[in-house]
Amino acid sequence: MYDLLVVGAGPYGLSIASHAAAAGLNLRVFGRPMASWRDHMPAGMFLKSEPWASNLSDPAGRWTLDAYCAEQGMTARHAEPIPVEAFASYGLWFARNAVPAVDERTITRVSSSAEGFTAVTEDGEALHARTVALAVGVMPFIEVPATLRGLHPTLVTHSSHHNDLGPFQGKDVTVIGGGQAALETAALLAEQGTRVRVLARAERLRWNDVPPPLEQSRWQSVRSPHSGLGPGWRNWFYSERPNLFRRLPESTRSRIAATALGPAGAWWVRDRVERAVDLLPGHEVTAAAAVPGGLRLDLTDRSGVRRSMETEHVIAATGFKAHRDRLGMLSAELRGTLSVLPDGSPATGHGLETSYPGLFLAGLVTASGFGPAMRFVHGATFTASTLVQGVRRRLGATPVRGTVPVPGTGSRSGAPSPVRG
Repeated sequence: MYDLLVVGAGPYGLSIASHAAAAGLNLRVFGRPMASWRDHMPAGMFLKSEPWASNLSDPAGRWTLDAYCAEQGMTARHAEPIPVEAFASYGLWFARNAVPAVDERTITRVSSSAEGFTAVTEDGEALHARTVALAVGVMPFIEVPATLRGLHPTLVTHSSHHNDLGPFQGKDVTVIGGGQAALETAALLAEQGTRVRVLARAERLRWNDVPPPLEQSRWQSVRSPHSGLGPGWRNWFYSERPNLFRRLPESTRSRIAATALGPAGAWWVRDRVERAVDLLPGHEVTAAAAVPGGLRLDLTDRSGVRRSMETEHVIAATGFKAHRDRLGMLSAELRGTLSVLPDGSPATGHGLETSYPGLFLAGLVTASGFGPAMRFVHGATFTASTLVQGVRRRLGATPVRGTVPVPGTGSRSGAPSPVRG
């Protein structure tokens, strides 16, 4: 019987595991480390967040992105985007050094049991734990517009389905969306010789400004402080005070979660898009149908004018929508017990515990409760420390027990050590 099973090995899951191991919890970690970053983003993409706001979290603050870059002879400077491949490699380095051994098998089912929970791996092994932390990232929550659902995947895909855009070279592709995923995907497509256009509902595309220098005068810091989500007091509040965000009225939290830090492109991708991509803001796809050689899209602009166009493929860079019913690894019985917020996402208490005792959540699925920071790597630090405190309260822990051996606590090398159950 384990104290804790961590399901998911992305930035949140690995950070939770590091904090849990340091707290002496008897735990197991499951999932392919950094899978979303390694398997669902094409080569050539960059991290949108600043390097100093992109750290995974260990209690000592030792295994930072800056430390990884220094060890690798790389730089991690403010206002210089980091390649996604480098960030994924950093996550693997963190996993080797700051986390007990990660079991790369997929957990296919989690159900309640008399003593807590039973989790079943893809090959049928059953494990038992008193608490479970689901840190499953964004992939269970892929959102595709209703007008495109049901079309064959040779015609319509989600942007997260691609780690290689090469098959679209020389083809005609329409990207739907106005956020970073849409705009950077379009830029990469254009740069490899794809005929590409971007359709977005917004009347105009939004672009983030070049971030101000990290070193600021006292007046500048008071007027517009830096934060892990960008400059300004509002972003600072979202970034640094998730527990206070949780105390806002539910209607306010839901509104902010749905609208704050909305679709926008990074400053460094703007020129690449505007010089090479056809842009059609203010348009919505009202119908789509397969035709010989691709599909036909019926469009309506903001004034109600309709038009049609044909394309060979649509990439829907339309984000993710967290919802309780998309947590398919939970048994139907367990899933049905979870209280939900107005947007359908599970409600969580101050320790990130759901309404079912012992089941904890992390990442995007908690954004409606704890704010926009939960959509970004920066939120992993708050989540890891808060969630592990919640687990210890649930277990009735008081003093911290002897810590679980973790690779790298004595040196920066060594193979991961398994935790015994």
